[in-house]
Formats: sequence, C-alpha cells, structure tokens
Amino acid sequence: MRFGILGPLRVGGGESTVTAGRDRTVLATLLLRAGRLVPVDELVDAVWEEHPPATARAQLQSCVSRLRRRLTELGLPPETIITDPVGYGVRVAPDGLDADVFGRTVEAARTAVAAGREVEASELFRSALALWRGPALGGIASRSVRRRAQALDERRLTALEECVDLELRLGRAAELIGELAENVDQHPLRERLRGQLMLALSSVGRQADALAAYREGRRFYADELGIEPGAELQELHQRVLAGDLALGGAEERTFTPVRALPRAINDFIGRQETLNRLVKEIEEDDARIQLVDGMAGSGKTTLAVHVATALAHRYPDAHLFIDLHGHSEREPIPPAVALATLLRQLGVPGDRIPAGTDERAALWRSRMSGRRAIVVLDNAASAAQVVPLLPSGRDCLTLITSRRRLAGLDGGKPSSLAVLDPEEAVELLGRVVGADRVDAEPEATIEVIARCGHLPLAIRLAGARLAHRPRWRVRDLADRLAAGRNTLSELSAGERSVGQAFALSYAQLDLDQQRMFRLLALHPGGFFDDRVAAALADLPLPDAQDLLDNLVDAHLVDEPEAGRFRFHDLMREYARQLLETDETAASRTAAIVRLLDHHLHVAHAISGRMEPVSSRSALMLPEPPRADLVRASVADGTGWFDANRAALPALVRLAAAEGQLERCWQLVRTSWFYLYSHGHLDELMDTHTVALHAAEQLGDAGAIATVQNYLSSGYFRLGRYPEAIDLMERALRSRQRLGDLRGEVTVRRNLTVAYGANWQLAPAMAHSAAALALITAGDQPVEVIAILNNQALLLLAWGRYPESRQVSRRQLHLAREVGDMNNVFNALGHLGVVRARLGDYPGARRFLRLALQFKRREGNRFGEGEVLNELGSIERILGRPEEAAMLHREALAVVVKSGDRLAACMSRNLLARALLDQGDAASAVDLHRRVLADAVRMGARHEQARALDGIARCLRDTDPAAARSHWIRALALYEQIESPDQHEVSRLLTELG
Repeated sequence: MRFGILGPLRVGGGESTVTAGRDRTVLATLLLRAGRLVPVDELVDAVWEEHPPATARAQLQSCVSRLRRRLTELGLPPETIITDPVGYGVRVAPDGLDADVFGRTVEAARTAVAAGREVEASELFRSALALWRGPALGGIASRSVRRRAQALDERRLTALEECVDLELRLGRAAELIGELAENVDQHPLRERLRGQLMLALSSVGRQADALAAYREGRRFYADELGIEPGAELQELHQRVLAGDLALGGAEERTFTPVRALPRAINDFIGRQETLNRLVKEIEEDDARIQLVDGMAGSGKTTLAVHVATALAHRYPDAHLFIDLHGHSEREPIPPAVALATLLRQLGVPGDRIPAGTDERAALWRSRMSGRRAIVVLDNAASAAQVVPLLPSGRDCLTLITSRRRLAGLDGGKPSSLAVLDPEEAVELLGRVVGADRVDAEPEATIEVIARCGHLPLAIRLAGARLAHRPRWRVRDLADRLAAGRNTLSELSAGERSVGQAFALSYAQLDLDQQRMFRLLALHPGGFFDDRVAAALADLPLPDAQDLLDNLVDAHLVDEPEAGRFRFHDLMREYARQLLETDETAASRTAAIVRLLDHHLHVAHAISGRMEPVSSRSALMLPEPPRADLVRASVADGTGWFDANRAALPALVRLAAAEGQLERCWQLVRTSWFYLYSHGHLDELMDTHTVALHAAEQLGDAGAIATVQNYLSSGYFRLGRYPEAIDLMERALRSRQRLGDLRGEVTVRRNLTVAYGANWQLAPAMAHSAAALALITAGDQPVEVIAILNNQALLLLAWGRYPESRQVSRRQLHLAREVGDMNNVFNALGHLGVVRARLGDYPGARRFLRLALQFKRREGNRFGEGEVLNELGSIERILGRPEEAAMLHREALAVVVKSGDRLAACMSRNLLARALLDQGDAASAVDLHRRVLADAVRMGARHEQARALDGIARCLRDTDPAAARSHWIRALALYEQIESPDQHEVSRLLTELG
C-alpha cells in the first residue's frame, strides 16, 4: 500500500514524507475521497477554514505542485494527482490505500460470518484491524479532515465490536479482556464495548470485575451525560448479578500423585487476574520457573498454592512443597536440609539420602528427571538458597515465593504482588466475617480495610477478631483501628500479627539499611525520591540509592515508578515505632531539619525562576546542608513541585509540630507561586493557614504580613473578595508600621486587583496610584510593570478600554526593556481583550493566541483558562457558538484540572451561554444550575447571579414567569454585593421592564 490514512498520514511507507502542514491537509482531504474530484472550494475550506487569504487558490495550486513533485520522488507516477477545472483528485491502485483494504477485508469477514465460517471471519477481522496505526490521520488539525477521519475511526470501532462478538462465541474471552479494557478506557461511552468487557470477565469467572466495569460506566454516564446506561447494558448487569453468564471451567480432573501441597484456602480473593496470567504463561509460554515476591502478608504462598492446584492435572507425577523459612523466627533452611526434605517427599528412605549437599542435589535431579512435577519453594531467603533445589527436568514446574526480589536467579519470570483493590478487600473481609455483617456497614467496612492498608494478612487478622466477637459491629473494629491508636497492635490474632511479619523482614537488613528504613519514616508525605532519602540520612546519593534498592528488593519500600518511592501505610507505622525506640531525639531532630532544609532550598530556587520578577522573595535562608542534592532536584524544574505537591502540606505541618517555625512559613512562601499559578488552592489555603499561625507564634511582623498577603490570594481565587481584602489591609498596615516600602507596594498592587474584582473601583485605583507614588520608575521598572499590569485589568473591568490599551502598551514597552516575558505576554493578553471589546476580533485573536502559547508553555493554567474563555467569547459574538463551546470546554478542562473552582464556575457559565446559542437550551439550563449550586457552596455571589441570569435566558421563551423569577433573584444578589457590576444590573432592570 502506497498511502496510509489509518493512523498518521503515510506515503510510500514513511510517516513523515510529506512534512508541510498545508500539503498534508490537502493530501489527506484527497485521500479521504480517493478516486473522486474534490472541489477547490472544499480544499480551501479544509486548509484555511473560515479565513482564506485572497491568494488561497494560487497557494492551493502551489501545494498541489509540491505534492506532485514529492510523490514523483517517492516513485509514484505524475498522474497520481488529478487536476480538473472543478478541482483535484488522487488516483490509488486497488490495494494502494489502507482504508480501502480495510473496508474490503471487513466486508469479507462479514460474508464469512453469514456463511458460518467463524474462524475464517475472525482472522479476516483481525487482519483488517491490524492495518490501524492510531486514530485516522492523527496530527492533522483541519476540522473537515477531522470530521471525515472520525467517521473512519467509528468504522474501526464497529468492526472491533463485531470481531469481539465473534471471538466471544469462539471461547476466547480470556484473550480479549486486556484489549477490551483498553478500548473501554479510550471510548467510555460505547456501551457495546463495555457490555463485551463484562461478558468476557464473567466468562472467566471474574464476576466482581464485570460488576465493577458496569459501575464505572454507570458513574461515567451519570457524571458526563446525566443518564442511566441503556436497557441492554442494564439487563446484562442483572444477568451477571444472577450468575448466569459464566461459561464454566474445564471438566474436573482428579488423580493422586505424590502430593505434599498445603490445602488451597477457600477464601482466596483478589488474585484471580494474576492467577490466570501465571497459568496462561505456564501453559503457553513454557515458563518453568515462576518467582512470586511481595511484602509480608501480601498472599504469596496462597497464590503459589492456587497456581499449583490449578495446574495439578498437567503435572501428575508429584506435587511438592517446602517452607524454606527465609523470613521466619527460625534460621533459613540450608540447601542440604531442604534437599533431604524434598527427597523424603518423593519417598526416598532416610538411609538412602547422601550426606553431602552436592550428592543430595545430584540424587534430587536424578529422581526428578523425566517426571511431570510441581515444586513449590516457599519463603525463600535468597537466590543462593534456591539454586541447588531447582529440578532439572524439562517437564517440572517450580514456583518460588519470597519477600525479596530474587534478581540473581537466572531463567525465572518474576511477579510482584501488590495489595488488594478496594472491592477485593471488601470481598475478602466478607468471606472471613460474613457478608451480611460487611453489607450492613459499608462505610465502616471501607474504613477497616483502609486501616489495614488493603493488605491480605491484615484484613484476615482484623476479620478473625470480628469473627470471634459476634457482638462487635464493624464500626467497633474501625474505631479501634482509628488514627491515634496503635494499629499494628490491633492487627493480631493468636500468635500471628502484622507487626511480627514486618519484624521478620526488618531483621534481615544490615545496620545501614535498618537506619535508612527508620529515618524514611520521618518523611510525612506519600512519595519521596532518592535525594530526599540521601538528605534524611546525610549520605552520598549513590549510597542512598543502593540502600533504597535493597529496601525495595526486600519489599519494605515500594518503587511504583522509577526513582519515586513510598511506604505501605502499615509499614510506615512500623518504621515510626522503630524510630521512637531506636533513634535518639537529637538524631530525629537533625534528620527533620535536613529534610526541611532540602525542600526549602529546592522550592526557593525553582520559585525564583518561575515567579514574576516583581514578586520574587528575598528570604534569609539557612545554609543548605547538601547543596549537591539541592542542585540535582532544582534541575527537575516545575516537575519537582508536581512530584512533591502532595507532601507539601504534611511537611509544613511537620515543621510547625517540631517547632521549626521559621522554616515552616518560609517553605510556604517559596511554594506559593507554584500552588497559586497551577490552581492547587486547597493546598495553598491549608499551608498558608498553618504558616500564619507559625509566624504569629514567632512574633515576626514581617513574616506575618508576608503570609497574610499570600493567604489572601487563595481567598481571592475562591471569589471570597471581602476576606481577601481584609487580609491584605492587615498586611498593608503591618508593612507601613515596619517602614517596608517595597512590601507596601506589593500589597497595594494586590489590593488594586482585589478591590477591582469586588467592583470597588475607586479604592482600587487609589491603591494603584499610591503604589506608583511610592516608587521611581527609573529605579524600579519591575514594580512599575506589575502596577501597570493590575491597572490595565482594572480599567478593562471598568470598561475604560482606550485607557486600558494605553496602560497595556506602556506595560509591554517596559517589560520588553527588562526582559520580563511573563508581563510581555500579560500585556499582549490585555491588548487582545481591549481589541475584542472594541470590535477588532481578528486583531484580538492574534494577541490572545500569542498570550495563550506563552501561558501554556509556562504551565500557567489560570492564565490559559482565562485566554481560552476570551477566545470563546469572541467566537460566540461572531455567531459561531460551536467553536465557542469547544473553547469554553477546553478552558473548563484546564481550570478544573488546576483546582480553581471559581474559574470553573465562570467557564461553565460561558459554556452554557454558547450551548444556548447553539439551540441546546436544555443542556444550557442544566449547566447553569450546576454552576448555581457550586457558587452557593462557595459563596461566590457574582457567579450565582450570572447563573440565575443564564437560567432566565434559557426559560425566557418557554416559561416567562420562571425567567422573571430568576432575574429578580439575580438582581437581589447584585444588590447584596457592595459594588455590583452596574452594567449587569442595568441589563437585568431592562429585562424586568
């Protein structure tokens, strides 16, 4: 095939042989209608959409000429491109275009299905689907190309669904599960795919997973569309609940070989997928040595026994099991002793077992040669312990379990067990204590399994306590496991306990590894990296990395992604207990200070690069204990904040709790801009509230004013303007008492914006003028630029567009002079809004798109959402509500991801207006009502009023009385605002007559 459109555009076998964007759009348009002429006007629309230049036809001819030359270079005849007075076309050979081959192959498959040739049909479907390399014509943004490409994508999904239907009938459910799960994730609204996934899961006995797939879909339909699943999917759900979809397993097979396997427990839960995978690998891939590792209590032995039991019919000659005591109160069994035990299981008399290890190993290999046997080597300490025990026979299966990763064992296929997912954990607890008790208290049940860290051993021990106390409720156990109590002491039954299981693993570590394990418990967050570990232990980075590798291999620490580590919750509690008993108070304090200083210096250095020049802090920080670790982390840039954001509130609280009050507020200050600009308002409010209390405890007036100023930014973003203004005014008074002119300028700048947002325009301008009066432009251009930025915004809000334009131009000029690119693009954005307000929409687009590119590059989600909404408003004004809705949806996705709830309300209100203009009043009114509910919870009166106004607009024609009622409510809200938007008030009064 010479042309490919089932994926990125392919010509002559290469993905990028046509590189010019317009040329690719033209060729894609022609190939989508291969063999037919495409009118020139359609090609012009495809390339330039609504804004073709006057020279569009001439440029199109140039595109075609370049394409013809390029195709000739690739060996295609010149007449491949057809030129006609009407337009252009492309000739392709019968098998020259992958989309044509796909269509013919799918039709052949359907014919085979109709004729009853199902295996042949499956092969044809798979041959057709294999032609796809990704979404059709991926990477080409032209709307007309995308519409036609989406039709091709739909044909692929339909063919896939038909193929899956067929292969489910052919009994291939297990092989289809992964493919179906991936496609359901990519296309969550396709009920047929979801139903097929449920069928496949149920067919292999995974009814719980099938029900989970249905629940996930139901939540998605409710959240995204506000509807229930269709009747067919609901019926399928009922059949799964009734248990009449499973196809059943293979026929029962029984025989009596030499058998030493423990009994497979009946309440085996949560490892079905791993069990199925291991069985398949062993049956199909000739995987003869399987390594199962995981943390203490994760169910390794149980899984190995179930695998052995499931495969017993394939290995009828012997089923052997030995506990090697790699992690137990006994010493690990030496290979010689283990060999003697295994030989006795085979029936070798004691007097026939040789004395030496090598001789025993030789006899073992001889006795196992030719046998079809399973050997379970449980609880191995090391690869060295296991190697002499491996049978030599090709028909033997060896299953090895260990708390350590046995990386030195050649030929083994490893599987590391994670903890159970919530549904599996609930089911396991129900098996132990009775499903009725669990079902009666679902919330307490979830709390219990969370306290157990979803660890099978912990859940079994907790369940055993409940099972033997019939008068206890699940809530009673949850309360005993609640935070503040010693959870590990509660997770015990008889002689078994989770703490004891962990202690056996810890005892296998050397002293350096044990110290690292203890100190890591000081990190209060979920994830940490190797540099944090090195700072805590005050070790060279390579040494810290080696120790972490050993802890990961021992399953005492997890490494869910390369270079990122975490504790299991119960393992962290165990490490903290050791920290209290085995570390001195002085060593704990020193490690905490190193931890805090590391984060403080990294955050300060990265923020210094991110923040606008006018707001960068000049903090007096302690010397970094490990400058090498700081430099390594600073190299990650904003990604460091992304990776450590979840830990910041916990680190701030740790600093406050340990009396490190200055480090507490300084860490918060250095993290402010990241949290603010990326929309992490919950973390901003949380950390700054703690920091304000710390600064007050210190009695540091400058620190108090600093934290008040930045805490106010969170209130501002939440639309709580009076609270933001109150904090800023308090900070201003503190700066004035301290004689801190630069600090006073900063606070007055912020008050300009806050008063402006609250429609108190006179005090806003007064603060702006006062800020300018405090500085000299020649000495402080950066401060002047920041003040001008806020003035431009204020004048925009006030509707004084020529003045805003004048201020923005001055801001742009000064920002260019000092190289403040953040304010260069802020000014361009302001100028774009001014142009839009004055009716120059093409000019507005140019400026706004430049600003958008910069804000995206800098990761400024607030700014990105604002610009997208401005662009959407322009499209709506120009009578293109579909394009407006697309931009507002994009803005909404950005601000929701950022966590800016007020911006989300604004974006939804704007999106609803675009939907109303499209004629979709029902969707618009639903969206406005959602905004209204959110704004009421937030106390954001402006957005409440705008939502009420939007609802009224939607109801104006169908229910005038209801519309009037909503307008009256909106007006009442505006009257409650100290300085309402007078333009909106006037318009509402006009609506009400």
